[in-house]
Amino acid sequence: MVDVAARDGLQSFSRWVDTEVKVRMVVRLFEVGFPVIEVTNFAHPRVIPHLKDAEEVMRRIERRPGIVYRAQAPNARGAERAVAAEAQEILGLITCSETYNRKNQNMTIERGIAAAIETFEVARTANIPFPMAVGMAWWCAYEGDIPQARVLDILRRLREAGITRYYLADFVGMEDPAGGGALFRAVRDAYPDIELGFHIHNTAGNGLANLLAAMDAGATFAEGAICGIGGGIMTPTSMASVGNLATEDLVHFLNTTGIETGLSTDAVLAAARDVAAMLDITSNAFVASSGTREAVMAQARDHQRYHPK
Repeated sequence: MVDVAARDGLQSFSRWVDTEVKVRMVVRLFEVGFPVIEVTNFAHPRVIPHLKDAEEVMRRIERRPGIVYRAQAPNARGAERAVAAEAQEILGLITCSETYNRKNQNMTIERGIAAAIETFEVARTANIPFPMAVGMAWWCAYEGDIPQARVLDILRRLREAGITRYYLADFVGMEDPAGGGALFRAVRDAYPDIELGFHIHNTAGNGLANLLAAMDAGATFAEGAICGIGGGIMTPTSMASVGNLATEDLVHFLNTTGIETGLSTDAVLAAARDVAAMLDITSNAFVASSGTREAVMAQARDHQRYHPK
């Protein structure tokens, strides 16, 4: 279980969030017990101005044993900064859409592969684990369906460079479970030695169905963002929310399904309420409005005890 709100959520947030609030947000997330927290992005401040305080946030957060504090780095220079800031994982990124790659990272896929390998080499030299994000793995608003062969070829070249841990990411959550599961199975068949996870968006409400298909096809870790914040920068300006799947819904769904996450749904919901207050927002999680089964049953019991005349 990975929460990416402090990075992916805040880098495209509607406004600047003070450094102190970012630090408190990370603290609140590790109090819940998320094993991996994505803290910040070491992109150039001109590119991601909302995270220009990356070094300061990493310096000020409390490090709790057993929790991995991850940072994203879009290039080798960013990775060097992440190493200096003592990130415990460095996340690379490439997208499988040529158009989006140019819009988001101002480079071709070919150059993106080379940059990812350069970034990985910085992490490997520092003996820091390096998961690789492979975005736009199914569909892109600019290009439509992404050929599966293109995704497999990108993964082949990255695997040959030595990268063994990946997550596939959808675009804005408009993908379908059948296509999602098919790609995960193809990747697992082609590269059985890699670790594979899923970064999930939920714009069209398909997020949890897509997650179930991904897990059925071999995904072993999942990424969401508390309150469902963040999830895209270079998207068509007419689009509504492109939010990440809310971690509250992710944890609640898995726990209810009997898949042990190691996290308490109630604890995650409490943290989401606190983070929402810090950011002055409302969580978009379904479980935040509906409540858990236990909460609904408690209300029902109270209703039974109430007998108006």
